[in-house]
Amino acid sequence: MASSSSFFTFSSQTTLHSHLHRNTILTKTQFSVPTKSSESNFFGLRLSPSTSRSPLSPCSFKSSIFAKVNKGQSAPDFTLKDQNGKPVSLKKYKGKPVVVYFYPADETPGCTKQACAFRDSYEKFKKAGAEVIGISGDDSASHKAFASKYKLPYTLLSDEGNRVRKDWGVPGDLFGALPGRQTYVLDKNGVVQLIYNNQFQPEKHIDETLKFLKAA
Repeated sequence: MASSSSFFTFSSQTTLHSHLHRNTILTKTQFSVPTKSSESNFFGLRLSPSTSRSPLSPCSFKSSIFAKVNKGQSAPDFTLKDQNGKPVSLKKYKGKPVVVYFYPADETPGCTKQACAFRDSYEKFKKAGAEVIGISGDDSASHKAFASKYKLPYTLLSDEGNRVRKDWGVPGDLFGALPGRQTYVLDKNGVVQLIYNNQFQPEKHIDETLKFLKAA
């Protein structure tokens, strides 16, 4: 019986140690958002003083990877205000290809590079018969200043509250902490023909969409 009792004690201690070790690993590797108030090195991420260091739940991870709009589906219509405060509906562009690109925020390093790359290739998009629309959660005033500063010739739409982003199921990055950078190419009937996602190489969106439009 003494031998059996010793085995029980050793087994219990081993189980407890294993359990505590697992909890330590999980605690150390939980993702948290830094509190530093500044523009992040991550393209498009803005940090505010009120950002807290709290772990993100599995639910936020799930919502960051499952898309609702897929290739071959009709894109959901929407009406949003442009940089001049005028309402614009997606359906007004039916009859021609449309490039709809979702980006994190105005005036962040990656988003500025992407916006200017679309600007520099805008004539190529026009030659392909396509319109370009940029969408972020910034308000119309922010878009107007952004478009004016960088002489952007295309439409920027304000998706305050990220309603359209959610309706389209644009996936986020960094477990949902960073709004996703995703581009859709719609054909003249409003059907999605290409979906391209690349957060940290923003200029690649222009290369990939032009390549697709030229081949179509």
